[in-house]
Amino acid sequence: MLEYPSEFDGIIENARSYNKPWRIAVAGSDNENILKGVFEAQEAGFAEPILIGSFKKTKAMLDSLGYADRNYDFYPVTDNTSPVQYAIEMIRAGSADVLMRGNVQTRDFLLPILNKANHLIKEDRLVTQINVMKLPDHDRLIAVSDVTLLIEPTIEEREKVIQNMVEVLLKFGVKTPNIALLSLVEKPSFHMKDTVEAQTIVMRHKDEPLADCNLYGPIAYDLIISKEAARLKHFDCEACGEFDGIVVPNLLAGNLICKFWDFQLNARGCGVIAGTNIPIAISGRSETVEHAFLSLAASIAMAD
Repeated sequence: MLEYPSEFDGIIENARSYNKPWRIAVAGSDNENILKGVFEAQEAGFAEPILIGSFKKTKAMLDSLGYADRNYDFYPVTDNTSPVQYAIEMIRAGSADVLMRGNVQTRDFLLPILNKANHLIKEDRLVTQINVMKLPDHDRLIAVSDVTLLIEPTIEEREKVIQNMVEVLLKFGVKTPNIALLSLVEKPSFHMKDTVEAQTIVMRHKDEPLADCNLYGPIAYDLIISKEAARLKHFDCEACGEFDGIVVPNLLAGNLICKFWDFQLNARGCGVIAGTNIPIAISGRSETVEHAFLSLAASIAMAD
């Protein structure tokens, strides 16, 4: 079994707590680490793999990994059939429970999810992707969003990101999380639109709370991560160094943070899709086995 940070124990136990394993529809099943992750979840007792994709490629990979004799269902699809749409239709028909990204391009994975004809989006919600990460030498998990879908989110979209993030953090056992609205600087400037927008969101939150959280912004990255940086810069904010979530101003900022944490800091974590009415696990095709495993457990925890 994998060894993962203890901060994820509650999510794993939640995934194990149901009466029977969840049926995991892996869309694009010929991905090594995704396969390893879903079979690790099977060993942990909370997953039944349903593999959807190229028969030839998947069979060869299962043989090479030593999984040929494992229990799983397999549904081959042609190159002209979207494995994601196939998986969604299985879930809607009651033949599967969880959608998991396999060897599928990000765009091809997301478009069927966002397609209104599939009825996967919760009413009055925005679909966002949230990474929940554990940094070395940092005493808490940190969520980052949105790092996949929203290129330049509006004020209203960032407010919905906050709501999704708080919902995810509550599932992780974080009560009244501290949420930061990331900007380059901590003082609003009309030369930087996102700083003014962050100030506006915080003011709106004070008048009418968006979610059960403490919201701060605009605030720079060093102040989010370090109490010492706040002391040196004489920045009076008790949440510095103790933030549970970072809402980024654009897709580039969020993607860079997560990839830097992954590849330079050896952060560990998972990714989930929030705002949908089915559990969706999203793990990059170059992510670790642990990331796939934890993403699966977290998506189950998000299930209604």
